Amino acid sequence: MTPMTSTESQEALVLGPMLRYVDETSATVWVRTATAATVSVERSGRAWHAPTFAVHGHHFALVTLTDLEPGSDDTYSVQVDGVPVWPTPRMPASRIRTLDPGREPRFAFGTCRTTGAHDSEGNGSHGIDALRTLAVALQDDPEAEWPDLLLLLGDQVYADTTPHPELEEFMAARRDLSEPPGEEIKDLDEYAELYRLAWSDDVIRWVLSTVPSAMMFDDHDIRDDWNTSWSWREEMRATGWWEERITSGLASYWVHQHIGNLSPAQLAEEEVWRSVAAHAASGQSDELDLTDRLDTLAARADAEPATYRWSYTRSLGDCTLVVLDSRAARELRPDGRSILDSVEMSWLDETLRGDVRHLLIGTSLPFLLPPGLHDFEAMNEVMAEGAYGRPISRAAERLRRSIDLEHWAAFNEGFDEVFEMVMEVARGERGAAPDTVTFLSGDVHNSYLAEVTDPEHLGARSRVVQAVCSPIRNPMPRGIRVVMSLFARSLARPMRLLASRSSRVPDPAYAWTVTDGPWFDNNIAICRAGAEALEVEWFTGVVEDDHSRPRLEQVYAARITPISAADPARPRELSVEGA
Repeated sequence: MTPMTSTESQEALVLGPMLRYVDETSATVWVRTATAATVSVERSGRAWHAPTFAVHGHHFALVTLTDLEPGSDDTYSVQVDGVPVWPTPRMPASRIRTLDPGREPRFAFGTCRTTGAHDSEGNGSHGIDALRTLAVALQDDPEAEWPDLLLLLGDQVYADTTPHPELEEFMAARRDLSEPPGEEIKDLDEYAELYRLAWSDDVIRWVLSTVPSAMMFDDHDIRDDWNTSWSWREEMRATGWWEERITSGLASYWVHQHIGNLSPAQLAEEEVWRSVAAHAASGQSDELDLTDRLDTLAARADAEPATYRWSYTRSLGDCTLVVLDSRAARELRPDGRSILDSVEMSWLDETLRGDVRHLLIGTSLPFLLPPGLHDFEAMNEVMAEGAYGRPISRAAERLRRSIDLEHWAAFNEGFDEVFEMVMEVARGERGAAPDTVTFLSGDVHNSYLAEVTDPEHLGARSRVVQAVCSPIRNPMPRGIRVVMSLFARSLARPMRLLASRSSRVPDPAYAWTVTDGPWFDNNIAICRAGAEALEVEWFTGVVEDDHSRPRLEQVYAARITPISAADPARPRELSVEGA
């Protein structure tokens, strides 16, 4: 390939670099380039290289760095065909900090981030971007504690709404927006532009280049209510545009998000990535075109979810993170409805184990909803599946789609099965019980903390907790905030009474309560998984003088201490700070 000039290099890097998987001795760096090229990453006097591969005419590379020093922290740079393209003069240097076995893991998480300007108008319509605010804080304070991981649990992009003027212009220039799917994303070209706009702000681009990230899709990455029910799926399949949309959505997720979730060892087992690795090892000069293979994979993964796994695990010191696909892996048949199909459920059954200090389960949808809302969704599922006749079934189906009643509570069978697995871990029946078993979730556009009631009475030696952080940037309308607050508090007892009076609505085997929240700011949560406690803080952005440089402000903080098996008299601690 002909080397680029310095002028050409300014446009050679379309998106990225993004620091994705990092452990003690390895890391992966993701990029999108303008043309076919060889991408190089240099750190600590060493260089690693990878050729790009093509998907529908777009060019990507994932560079794997190996044999790194545990606990090392150093800057890195990126070259495309030998020409430096990163870092840029506008931003601080990007770093790769490997995991240190002696360092307590610290990570940030959240969901639901719309794309918009970061000025007074953009902040007025979308709210202040909490992720970007965290990035500003890290830039402004070199001594700040950095997260070891940024966990983004869904709705990184909104394929069913296009509020960004550049995206609308891009779409209108290539097709008639009066034809289906209208102003929604149509194909992979439009997905590529959507991702570019979501991740190309200078500050966002920098934080994604220097804090490792793990991701999972939710419905808006594909379409609102994705896989809510069998009838929803049948209606989508009957359209003339859905097949291209779902194939493009899953293929674009694979290349933009999924491959960066995997370790080098996991990548080596991934069916499509094996062809990328084989082509790179062959030394061939032509660029590998993955289009057909990736489209085939995406179409098959949608038609036969059990044939492909989007879920994955990561180790963070003495903690294990299990990230669950609670969208694509659903079993929707009315006679076998579950949020996880049998293959995914078996994998989870094998994966959920103790013998760690903290077991963390990332799932875009909250596992433990406010109890009143849980009972409401459970009742709706029973009605929608025909327990009270066809007219009520149709009305219940319309209701669950219109107000998004499609969380874990709307899949009673799968909810009960996973809850029992979790309690087995907490009772020490799957290895030594962790200090905490914590669900990390978002989606519901409010944040709260919930906990299983009286775990000791249930024989548990772990605190079982639900931490929710949502949205990063997509605030809930004020009217709906009132309803959510009622479900968390005032309506919990009446809804439980109503649900318990029906023999067709199953009662949860274990009780829980919302201990803190809800609160409704745009938020990013930061957790420290320590030896003494699991600490969770929620932060929001506050503008003082400059809308582009908001200040990070704590919204709430909780310290969750373990149940002490050695000293039963030792009190449990759930201390809360903040407002």
